[in-house]
Formats: sequence, C-alpha cells, structure tokens
Amino acid sequence: MADSVRVTFLGGLGEIGRNCAAIEVAGRIMLLDCGLMFPDAEMLGVDLVLPDFTWLRQHAARVEGCILTHGHEDHVGGLSFLLRELSFPVYGSALTLGLARHRVEEAGLLDRTQFIPVADGERRQIGPFDCEFIPVSHSVPHGFATAFHTPQGVILHTGDFKLDLTPVDGRVTDLARMGAIAKEPGGIRLLLADSTNAEEPGHTASESSVGKVLRDIFRSSGGRRIITACFASHIHRIQQIADAAVMTGRKIATLGRSMAKNVTLARSMGLLHIPDDALIDIERIGDFPPGKVCVVSTGSQGEPMSAMALLAAGENKWLKLEEDDLVILSAHAIPGNEYSVNRVIDGLYRMGAEVIHAGNAPVHVSGHGMQGELKTVLSITKPDYFIPVHGEFRHLTHHARLAIEMGVPDDHVLLAEDGDVVELSDEGLDFGDSVPAGYLYVDGTVGDVGHGVLRDRRVLADEGFVVVVVTVDGHTGEVIGAPEIITRGWVHAPEAEALLDEAREQVVKGLDGVATEGTVDMETLKRRVRQAVGRVVSERTRRRPMIVPVVIEA
Repeated sequence: MADSVRVTFLGGLGEIGRNCAAIEVAGRIMLLDCGLMFPDAEMLGVDLVLPDFTWLRQHAARVEGCILTHGHEDHVGGLSFLLRELSFPVYGSALTLGLARHRVEEAGLLDRTQFIPVADGERRQIGPFDCEFIPVSHSVPHGFATAFHTPQGVILHTGDFKLDLTPVDGRVTDLARMGAIAKEPGGIRLLLADSTNAEEPGHTASESSVGKVLRDIFRSSGGRRIITACFASHIHRIQQIADAAVMTGRKIATLGRSMAKNVTLARSMGLLHIPDDALIDIERIGDFPPGKVCVVSTGSQGEPMSAMALLAAGENKWLKLEEDDLVILSAHAIPGNEYSVNRVIDGLYRMGAEVIHAGNAPVHVSGHGMQGELKTVLSITKPDYFIPVHGEFRHLTHHARLAIEMGVPDDHVLLAEDGDVVELSDEGLDFGDSVPAGYLYVDGTVGDVGHGVLRDRRVLADEGFVVVVVTVDGHTGEVIGAPEIITRGWVHAPEAEALLDEAREQVVKGLDGVATEGTVDMETLKRRVRQAVGRVVSERTRRRPMIVPVVIEA
C-alpha cells in the first residue's frame, strides 16, 4: 500500500490571485507558488491581499521549498511576506527567480532563501519530491507546468498556460511531454489545470498577433509621440513594442521603476533584444522630435501613484502629455481594477491624448487558454482525477464541466476552494480536513490589518465620525466648560450649529448623573458620552457615524 499524498489549497481557488498550494509527500511540504491579490473597492486603504500563512507557520519545520510556476505577482508576490516568518529555498526558471528576487531584495530577506534555477524539461529530486519542469507558454516567458512523480502517481499542475503555436520566443507548451507521461504506467493520476478562461469558447489568439497590430499603429502614427503601457513582466509584449519602435526609427525610453528593472534583467539574460542605441533615458526624450520617441510605461492597471496614473493626472515628473500624443494601453483590466483603468483612460483623454486600448483595438491577448485549449490538454493528459484551479468559482465550475465532457468520470472531478485539503490514496481522491485560508490584508508595510479595521473604515467612509472631547473634574466627575464636538462626514459643522449645541447639552446632562453618583471611572464616562451623542445623532439624522468619546481629567 503506497503512502497517500495531500494537496492543500491556500489561495487561488474562487478568486483571481493569491495563488498558493502545498503538496505533502512523506511528511514534507512543497509550496507551489506564493502569490498576492490586488484589493477590491470594498477593501478600503488595503494595498495587497495575501494568503493566510497560519497553517504554514504551524508546519514551518516541514517546508522543503517553494516552486514558482512563473513570474507574475499573483504567483510570486507573497514570498517577501512569507519569508519574514519561514526560511526555505525557491525553485523556478532563471527569469522567474529574477522577477521574484526584486521584492525579496527590497524587503531585505535575501538571507532567508536560496534561488535555485531549473531548466526546461529538467527532472529534479528535492527531498522526497520528484519534480519535473515542463515548458508552457504564457504572457510572461519561461513558465512551467510541474509534474510531481509521487507514490500515488503523477500529479500534474499546468501553471498558467495557453497553447500558442506561434509564440514570440518560439517556446511552445510541451504537450508531447504531457502526453508521454499520460502513456506511462499509471498515467496522470491527478490534473490541476488553469481555469481562468474556462467560460470562453474557442482558442486564445497568439501573442504574435499583437505585434502586427502594434506595427500597423506605429506605421500610421508618424510624427506623433507614442506612450505604451503593459505589465512590466510581459517581456514578449515589450519585445513587440520595441520591434515596432525600432522599425519606425523611434528611440525607446522606459517609465516606471519595475519596467526599467525588468527590461534590464531580460536584456541581460538574452530574453529581450533591443539595440543599445535604441534605448535612451527618460530624461532625454525632450532631445528628440515627438515622432522619434516611444515610451514604455508601467501602470496599465491604473494603480494609484503608478507612472500611467500620474501621467493621466498631469503629475508625472518625467513626462507631460501633449495634445497630439498617442497612448496605447496594451493590457486587459484585472478583475477589480476596471474602475481604476477607466479613470486613467478618462484622465488621458482630458489631457488631450488619444487612447488605444483593448476595448477599441486588438492590442492585447490573454495569456490563458480558452475552452478549446483546455479540452486539448484534457484529451492529451487523460487524467484519472481532475481539480480545476486558478479562477473564480464560476471559472472552476465551467472547467469541471469541460472535464466531464471530455470523459473524466463525474465522481473523479472535485470542485475545491481555498482552505480545502484533498488526499490522494490507493482508494482514490477525496476531501480531507480544512485549514485557515482567509485573507491577510496588507496596508503599507503592516500585515494582517484585520476584518475589524476594514469594518471601521467602511463605517468612516459611509457614515463619517464624531469626536466628542469632554473635560471633567478628576475628583467629582463634573463637566468643566462646554464639550467640543468635531465631526467629519456626518454633518458640516458650520451649517449644523443648532444640532451640535443640542448634542453638547445632551452630553452635559448625561454626565450630570455620573457626577451626582460620585463616579469618575473613565470607561463609564466615555460610555455615557457615546450614548448621549448617539441618541441625538440617531433621532435627528437617522445616521450611524462612528462616535469617539475623549474624556480628559483636569
């Protein structure tokens, strides 16, 4: 009887982002990705959202390492937070490790890990884990599917992938190797596959198709300055923008720190080919006519303070938009970022620029396979069991239906969510216990903001707050002077003096009883202040602002 193998899902199932799973073999844990998620509009003041690392902290001594499937932030961005508490080596392609290293280095945590590169097709023993790294094409170069050869057979995780037959770098998804594994004794016992585009029929267009569109735009825009924006990790897109710029005799300048870093990294690794004489510093763009300049910028998601957001607001210190400028947003909005992207587009138009984006021209293609590609992988791998991963729950559901349509038995398809643990044994695949998998909010450099803080922020945003400052005699509890009331977002003080006067009177009355009782307990005084003001607020305005009593002893 072979030992069972467990898979624990810490993030990425039922959402876009926070991708993180753990494979357990012989009592050891191998992490598969450690990503972050961008906050939605309800997460006020939150910068990033991470997986809940509670279970990993509890089992820190068993963590063998972490395999990164590719270099996107939703797969590598959480490392710099987890490495503050755990120490383990990280495996991935050289480019993936280079992209992940930036955040870890900025956090001062390089001494907490080793970055160990692996190559296409390499099979490596890492502790009890027999791992094989299979090339896949995606919107960042050198992504991997990972085949875990375990006592319970092969567990194949596709990573993020598409079946691009004409990729920019010629590196196609290695379906042949996946098919060969499927034909080996035991085949593929469990397939975990990318579900992002499981609702979309057909096949995802090739990345190289964007290059043709970009070249046509550049050819027809002679004399105009062109500013492009895409993900800084999308090296293939940057390559095609650069090719179009060089073809039309333009100089190329990068805008945004991550763009400059990634261009330098990719060029040093031979993955990005831009002639030295075609690159200029952003400070020098004024030395060239507008028609001889192309700027490649970050901020395609409208992130606050990003290069593109500042440009749209007229506050970018390196570049000011002019009336004849052409801006190309070569990216789709990540779910949750639509409002920010639309706001930036509006700002660019207000500045007088023309904007080309995925909504009005084919300047972007997805890096994720659609239904035709997902069916192809299912038909080639012929998995015994299947779990859809990477996507919102509707994506997972559609992918599960595709698997059943492609012949995977209904009872061999599991719909898992964050926190679920599945166990693969001689008897088959089934759910085990569960682990904590809630959101870990990051505000600035502080982790775990907490649901209570978010709830308070929503109250402040929706209802405002009232601060009541009362000075009392430390011995008798009598009120000294008139209470001071400060309000923001409840009523505008200059227009509501009568209401504020009534609130002051009620505070004094509420504390009179305390004084006669001889009570000077600070918590009692604060509670009476809150109750007195709360009655006035509720009766007169039917609102529920946050009431903050401040009692000062004199």
